[in-house]
Amino acid sequence: MEVLEFVVPVENNKALFVWNIEPSLTEAQIHAQLLSVFSAFGPLYLVKVFPNAPLHPPGFYALIKFYSAVQAAEAQRLTDGKTLFQSSQLKVKLSSKQTPAFMSGSSTPLSHTHCLELANHCLGFNGWTSEIITLKELTDEEDEGDGGGVRRLRMGCLLQLCFPQHLRSSRGAAVVEDTFSCTGADVVLQRRCRLHKLVREKALVQAFTTVLLILLGNGKVMVEVKQTSDQLLPDDTEGILQVNEFSCVEVPADKDVPDDDQLDFTVS
Repeated sequence: MEVLEFVVPVENNKALFVWNIEPSLTEAQIHAQLLSVFSAFGPLYLVKVFPNAPLHPPGFYALIKFYSAVQAAEAQRLTDGKTLFQSSQLKVKLSSKQTPAFMSGSSTPLSHTHCLELANHCLGFNGWTSEIITLKELTDEEDEGDGGGVRRLRMGCLLQLCFPQHLRSSRGAAVVEDTFSCTGADVVLQRRCRLHKLVREKALVQAFTTVLLILLGNGKVMVEVKQTSDQLLPDDTEGILQVNEFSCVEVPADKDVPDDDQLDFTVS
């Protein structure tokens, strides 16, 4: 049995290095081949291909990160010394690089895309659902000022994940903000649509942070949800979203929302 969380894997026993990759294929082709071979052992967080150093023979090497240490070890055992997609044998080893001390206890949440990939790989596309409980425009202000009109939009979202086969659910919340020069109704509409998308994605990431995927030895997966002191209860969803002013994240108009921002809110 192994427990997976929706956080960025940093442990050495989840990372493989692949050497002796021939230069007969392009980097893109090698990436596709590695993804095909190693994803058969379990979901992958990362596949990166690098050219060999100038003083070494022509060719490539690769870094592959699993979410599961057990799956990484099995992949290493069954692929080391095999030809796989080329004529010569590949060398596949677990990473021996020591994890920096400041990362040893870190738990950076996965990005929205990685959350979807991991959930779909382990549970299937029909194994979970997401539902928006509240999606509100919290602020829509325009300040004329000396330099022209400046528009400020802020939106909040409360979202629930459901895992029907496991009778489990989890909730997440997010608030995002955008300040920009107001140059027309079309610009405001585009910014509003963008914030709708960002706040939904951020709430989904937040909801996944309490989800645990339990990999069983028979290939099955169970879902559990970590109980936290500030977790919302089903009966608390009625009412309005109250935002802590000090927890609001300001999103510059030309930048995306960072994945690791944490935002607090209460529902009453």
